[in-house]
Amino acid sequence: MREEKVRLANQVTLHCLINPNEQKEWILLSNSLGATNEMWKDQIEVLSEHFQVLRYDTRGHGQSSCPQGPYSFDDLCEDVIGLLNYFEIEKANFMGLSLGGMTGLGLAINYPNRISRVVCADARAEATEMFKAMWDERIFKVASGGLNAILDGTITSWFTSDWIEANPSKIQTIKDMILSNNSKGYIYCCEALKELNYLTQLNTIKVPVLYVGGDQDKGAPPETMKEMADKTPFSIYECIANSAHVANINNADEFNQKVLSYLTNLD
Repeated sequence: MREEKVRLANQVTLHCLINPNEQKEWILLSNSLGATNEMWKDQIEVLSEHFQVLRYDTRGHGQSSCPQGPYSFDDLCEDVIGLLNYFEIEKANFMGLSLGGMTGLGLAINYPNRISRVVCADARAEATEMFKAMWDERIFKVASGGLNAILDGTITSWFTSDWIEANPSKIQTIKDMILSNNSKGYIYCCEALKELNYLTQLNTIKVPVLYVGGDQDKGAPPETMKEMADKTPFSIYECIANSAHVANINNADEFNQKVLSYLTNLD
């Protein structure tokens, strides 16, 4: 594995970790709001057998830079294209969860010539009025009390209660990851989420998409993701049992099996 800080043409610096596997396709991994590239640790071993893996911290997160916001999904997609250009990757697979999954949809819609396949995990495609109000409340809490103010609520939305109870050491590591982020970067990404508006464009997607999410995900519930899959050509939906919003950690074994099956068996 190698680590790089990549300065893009737009002056954003992204922290990247790369697991090389020569002669294999690339896959880029994009974190959820409030996470870093560390959230993908349970996927790296299995993915590295079949792909060159590039995971990065979204702008405003982890060790990436935090330029003045608010951010938009156009910004987040531009960052990914900047990474592809920097590493001279003509075309790559892309997997993202929540904020990262939404970024994947933007890439599929606007840059189909650079993206082979998308795994969109635990994500929505539009910001309803209720969704926008939720982010306004989240922004207020973080602006007033920092990331500590949303820490416990984030954990209970990301994972099922039985998993939280059974994994105290992992929960502490995840809390540390959340608190390692920049509160301003978090808020700037919340502003992007408020403007999410991809639902009416899903029917234009020409890139194969796997929609996958937890059966107990309240942020992107199964019925929402099924609707997205129904609107997207060349797509399928897979539900992960006993999982809430961060299904790739909550039930890593099933998540890995379904994602790898899709990525390695798709014609």
